[in-house]
Amino acid sequence: MDNQLQYIHDLFPNAQCELNYKSLFQLLIAVVLSAQTTDKSVNRVTAVLFAKYPDAPSLKNANLQDVEQILNSIGMYKIKSKNIIAIAKMVDEKFFNTIPSDPNLLSLLPGVGTKTINVVLAEGFKIPAFPVDTHINRIAKRLNYAHINDNVQVVEEKLKKVIAKEDWIQMHHSLIFFGRYFCKAKQPLCEQCKLSQQCHKAYK
Repeated sequence: MDNQLQYIHDLFPNAQCELNYKSLFQLLIAVVLSAQTTDKSVNRVTAVLFAKYPDAPSLKNANLQDVEQILNSIGMYKIKSKNIIAIAKMVDEKFFNTIPSDPNLLSLLPGVGTKTINVVLAEGFKIPAFPVDTHINRIAKRLNYAHINDNVQVVEEKLKKVIAKEDWIQMHHSLIFFGRYFCKAKQPLCEQCKLSQQCHKAYK
């Protein structure tokens, strides 16, 4: 791990997933809901959602309008409502109410893309993976690990080359905390940051 990444890790050595969940199914649903939405907002709606529909068998039979009403404070709530009901149906009926650890099977679920798959693998199964969210994408480009025009898949591959596989899961969390609480999109704490001199000058 290079000095920049070590510094970030040392700032947030105990960073962890901030989504609230009690099962692999709830983790999967929470991650799907987190697209373009803050974890805090997701936790507010899942507190209600999971109290009423805690598992796949209950959620698959949920009324769409009821789910939409629960989720209407988060972005893209209508499509997310449809997707999570469809996910619950597939998990219960095709996967026998079990969340698979096979990325190819996870990719069959509606609304489940690479980032969601990687989060479920890393957080749920502790299988080394490196999900790239908006925070990690921003940090990678500010600190010159990736080019400004790189898409998230390219950013992921570039970071995985400079971070040891056994560190992927923890560094994913540390980088998110660094981007969420320190090197923020707006008003980053540059004056307190030891990496400010290496930071891409386009962001200064």
